[in-house]
Amino acid sequence: MDDGLYIKRNVWEQLGADEKAEVFTLGEKFKSFMDAAKTERFGVKAIIEEAKKHGFVSLEEAGALKAGRKIYCENRGKNVILAVIGEESLEEGVNVVGCHLDSPRLDIKQNPLYEGDGMALMKTHYYGLLRKYQWVALPLALYGVVITGRGEKLEIAIGDEEDDPVFYVSDILPHLGKDQNIKSLEQAVTGEDMNLIVGSLPADGKDNRFKRQVLNILNKKYGICEEDFLSAELQAVPAGKARDVGFDRSMVAAYGQDDKVCAFTALEAILNVNNNRKTAVAFFVDKEEIGNVGATGMHSRFFENVLTELLFKENEKYCDVRLGRLLTKSNVLSADVAAAMDPTHPEILERQNAAVIGHGISIVKYTGANGKEGANDANAEYLGYIRRIFHENHIVWQTAELGKCDQGGGGTIAYVMANHNMNVVDVGVPVLSMHAPYELTSKPDIYMTVKAYRSFWEEGA
Repeated sequence: MDDGLYIKRNVWEQLGADEKAEVFTLGEKFKSFMDAAKTERFGVKAIIEEAKKHGFVSLEEAGALKAGRKIYCENRGKNVILAVIGEESLEEGVNVVGCHLDSPRLDIKQNPLYEGDGMALMKTHYYGLLRKYQWVALPLALYGVVITGRGEKLEIAIGDEEDDPVFYVSDILPHLGKDQNIKSLEQAVTGEDMNLIVGSLPADGKDNRFKRQVLNILNKKYGICEEDFLSAELQAVPAGKARDVGFDRSMVAAYGQDDKVCAFTALEAILNVNNNRKTAVAFFVDKEEIGNVGATGMHSRFFENVLTELLFKENEKYCDVRLGRLLTKSNVLSADVAAAMDPTHPEILERQNAAVIGHGISIVKYTGANGKEGANDANAEYLGYIRRIFHENHIVWQTAELGKCDQGGGGTIAYVMANHNMNVVDVGVPVLSMHAPYELTSKPDIYMTVKAYRSFWEEGA
């Protein structure tokens, strides 16, 4: 800020040579995380593995609380909380960075396998808000778990190793696309068109030869029978590793950056938190893309339950009044991505209030749609508090909103967390091509977001 003016700053122009080197080093760590965290289950697994290396122990193992103790608590393999206990009593509130690990994808249906015209296929149901036409004619990987009839839990990850096969949703060839060409983008590919091609080798016999051959392979390799799909969670996601973008390698293209880029930055920040007055909490949640629902979504009581457990561990006394005081005095950064200005499609964003790639972390006062419907609208006092922390710690930041007023909109976990009477504002990394199979972010924005979250935890009162 110069003389009270709000000016967007390019992060690169604010960094010295050493910090620029740190940006690229962090970019390599980020790509490795994205490759390991293709789904929410694999994201939780990667987070816990990294947390353990940095001294975090499970809530059950933690014992009595004291400043500096590092704790994690997992919920059903799909979300996890990391906490670094602060110097102040929990009743004085906690500082929370909350993000989500789920991303748009194709879920395999419960009775998926069939055959037709010399191929075996699986039916899918798309998850989250995606543009279906972007997901056809694309190499796809298969991730998830299968619970067999014997009660065995099998972890599936096929399509991202060099010698793995991939899977595929077909599209109509342009030579015969006359009817498809006159449809809207929304109608050109329907949900029931998104069938995953999984084989074309026939088994011996007369009936269901292609389907049976796939089942033979699955049974031989994994011990899976067809009925086991009923107790499976399998997801088709874009195959391939996170990659540098540009001659200068200044950006990253990867699947699922909404919102795993904020998960990575929150993880990287909390692993290095020191001397925090208030307890620092990183919350990695599931089901944001479909409304924050279910036992692993933000509407779940998991968050409150963990805080209750921590309160009890603090002095073996608990009552609802103490939890209410903790929540009321808590501050939250809803760590979700912002829509970045696209020079090819500038018409959907209002330039004066849009995030720009490479210009730092984005502060989004409100999201929602149709007149802020479904939004958390952060209060001015809290925005002033966050702004001061960022300025004092030399964080390059910018304001943003999700598109022009009448263009559309969307939401985050912010409004759910605000329901607990906590201060909440959306603060995250700008993204291009949000919800596409591959999304784009800027390495210096990722670097600045790590610094911002760590400053929030260490400097926050």
